[in-house]
Amino acid sequence: MASSSMSSEKIDLLIYGPSKPIVSNGFTDQFVLHAFETRHDLERLSPAVAAKIRGAAVTFNSVRGDGATLAQFPKLEIVSSFGVGYDHIDTAYARDHDIMVTNTPDVLTEEVADVALGLLIATLREFVKADRYLRSGLWTTQNFPLSVGSLRDRKVGMVGMGRIGQAVGRRLEASRVPVVYHSRKPVAGTSYQHYPDLIEMAKAVDTLVVMVPGGASTAKMINADVMKALGPRGVIINLARGTVVDEQALIAALKSGTILAAGLDVFEKEPNVPDELKAMHNVVLLPHIGSASVVTRNAMDQLVVDNLKAWFAGKPPLTPVAETPVKAR
Repeated sequence: MASSSMSSEKIDLLIYGPSKPIVSNGFTDQFVLHAFETRHDLERLSPAVAAKIRGAAVTFNSVRGDGATLAQFPKLEIVSSFGVGYDHIDTAYARDHDIMVTNTPDVLTEEVADVALGLLIATLREFVKADRYLRSGLWTTQNFPLSVGSLRDRKVGMVGMGRIGQAVGRRLEASRVPVVYHSRKPVAGTSYQHYPDLIEMAKAVDTLVVMVPGGASTAKMINADVMKALGPRGVIINLARGTVVDEQALIAALKSGTILAAGLDVFEKEPNVPDELKAMHNVVLLPHIGSASVVTRNAMDQLVVDNLKAWFAGKPPLTPVAETPVKAR
């Protein structure tokens, strides 16, 4: 564990994942940085250097901090991970080996909530299809058809009511759209109706906005039964993880008319997206851009740096994940 104040001893850090200027340039010469962008690159790391690594910045979820990777670093104290989701980090291994894990929540909350509402409206009002219609020249011959979907006369069920879910709820309330939510237990300070049963909530609404963490506990929780309960006016918006929605069941539901439409920012095997989804006109597809603005990604990168700096200054990390809570330092 780091001492209460930073000594003159050099601190070796692993920078793992895509190069980020804010991360690469964010440390003083007190730190020695060892940068590797891919798993293949990391294989070049010598055992002697690996034995000195005390902290790691994982700069994107395209690389994994699984147990086998973390085990290469016997002196590892902290993994500072980019993104609010951290299912690419083996937190169970980290917890069992006294390794702190941090993520980058809060700084992306409003951005992702903006995209969620925008994706919902774009899906309902068929903005992408309308854009193509205009560009094709068809507007000069006839008006664009009325959209079947609308935000009016809708009721949204939030799947998950964490920071981002609550931010989406505020936006929907401002748009005069009723909101309810499903989570394992009621969320304190939230006035929306809570549904402990996801199927029952799906029956009561016509729109699902999915905002839960990835991982085994949420894998394919939006399945064929949920889609059937949602019904033919149903719309699914997913900005969580692609694994949360049963992708093949979704394709079948969209083809058959079991649900009306979907807006997806995440996919099961990113960046590979099924051709069946790409061929559909009742789906809006985004390349995982929920937090992808310059201002928000910069703030996320800076939080990766700040968590490591705080730790090695002997302070608590700023945003520890639940699985590795802060202990007395």
